[in-house]
Amino acid sequence: MSSAVLLMSMSADGYIAGPNDGIGNPGGDEFMRLHQWYLNEDGDVGRPAGEAAVIWDELQATGAVVVGRRTGEQVDFYGGDHHGVPIFVVTSDLTATSPYEKVTFVSDVETAIAQAKAAAGDKDVLVHGAVTAQKALAAGVLDELQIDQVPVLFGGGMRLFDVLPERIELEIARVIDTPQATHIRYRVRR
Repeated sequence: MSSAVLLMSMSADGYIAGPNDGIGNPGGDEFMRLHQWYLNEDGDVGRPAGEAAVIWDELQATGAVVVGRRTGEQVDFYGGDHHGVPIFVVTSDLTATSPYEKVTFVSDVETAIAQAKAAAGDKDVLVHGAVTAQKALAAGVLDELQIDQVPVLFGGGMRLFDVLPERIELEIARVIDTPQATHIRYRVRR
């Protein structure tokens, strides 16, 4: 059975995007500081060396992606190809369109994750975006969180869990500690 897994890099003070986050500046100022842990030996985005490679491999093995519209627009819906799998975009505007064949717009996070799990088969579903994560947690459809906590304090930007309707208990499933980040995988307790 597949799981819906949030994968996010986060500063030690809880930010997943820097100040001035927007379409012209995806992720905000200094955003790539949060993602240096997955630069390969050539300095390009790709499979990192060392223990963090397992997280990259898990991301590449997912069978579908669920993303919020804002995040999707900022990254041009991954050019319509996030490692070859279907992309489900949560939006309240169902008149939204994309030039990409693998991108489907869905009105709510529950339906998006259900459709993504059906498309993924026995593979996990990758979830991206702060608002989408918050909605999925509130709806009880997010199964796991892979938080890659980077040793930096942003002091501003967008927080991952700024607004939650209630306390949500987590169980630590795995910790991988590297010099670039501490990678913590949590299961959502239900």
